[in-house]
Amino acid sequence: MTEHATTGSGARRPQMVRDPALPQHVTVYEVGPRDGLQNEDAVVPAAVKVELVERLLDAGLPVVEATSLVHPRWVPQLADAEQVLGALLDRLGDRARDLPVLVPNERGLDRALDLGLRHVAVFASATETFARRNLNRSLDDQYAMFEPVVARARAAGMRVRAYVSMCFGDPWEGDVPVAQVVAAGRRLMDLGAEQLSLGDTIGVGTPGHVVALLDALNAAGLPDDVLALHAHDTYGQALANVAAALRHGVTTFDTSAGGLGGCPYAESATGNLATEDLVWMLDGLGITTGVSLPRLVEASAWLEPRLDHELTGRVYRALRGA
Repeated sequence: MTEHATTGSGARRPQMVRDPALPQHVTVYEVGPRDGLQNEDAVVPAAVKVELVERLLDAGLPVVEATSLVHPRWVPQLADAEQVLGALLDRLGDRARDLPVLVPNERGLDRALDLGLRHVAVFASATETFARRNLNRSLDDQYAMFEPVVARARAAGMRVRAYVSMCFGDPWEGDVPVAQVVAAGRRLMDLGAEQLSLGDTIGVGTPGHVVALLDALNAAGLPDDVLALHAHDTYGQALANVAAALRHGVTTFDTSAGGLGGCPYAESATGNLATEDLVWMLDGLGITTGVSLPRLVEASAWLEPRLDHELTGRVYRALRGA
């Protein structure tokens, strides 16, 4: 089945060719307001962050990660988390309580509970070095830190997502064995998380590696429907890796509007997979997301002049003047 490649306004759209072997629906998990903005050199004003979240929601993104309730010493770009969340609660009402936020420890969870939030995420590592650099914990000690966070969150009726970083390579340790990633993911899910996001933090993954990791996770009792892929495009492999995971059966993918972000604790990590790039590909495959690509481009175009650099997403750059 194919459809026209332009909209009524003349803006370019992909020609749709449906592949019946692929899932019919994908959840785009937008991380730009948190994972994107935390890596900016300059601090973006709270009012801009609030409006960015609103614009992304208006574009149809089903999940928008709002911020991180981390100590401002570690991520000063998100020191205004309570201000941002308070404004979103005022403007969006109860809907804002379902916006996910990152909580690094029990203090972060306390802040989320005080705000009446319903969706949190923890952020773990598959490698010893990154656990120590990012969390100031050993690989084993990180689970002891997360255990009460996840248990208390679930007892409060919250949804809990777990990120595991350095799944495909580590800038200090090099190759990361698949079995090591599976062990980390299994432990996080055993704590009570409901979804596991696999981070290609430095963007070195390739499609065969993605399939091998997914096969191993499935064999360890973690099916594709509890997994998400968080791809970075450092080596231009992000969409290829998404395509491999999609064909495997994964239906949740983390992206960042315009390609914002990386990781402040991994210097070789460049931008996340741009949301526009993923949506263009999925639109072309006839896979529904609920996301309006023109509205998404508008949101990124609104944000760009409020940053100190241009956004790098390829579809965004191709369509921003259309």
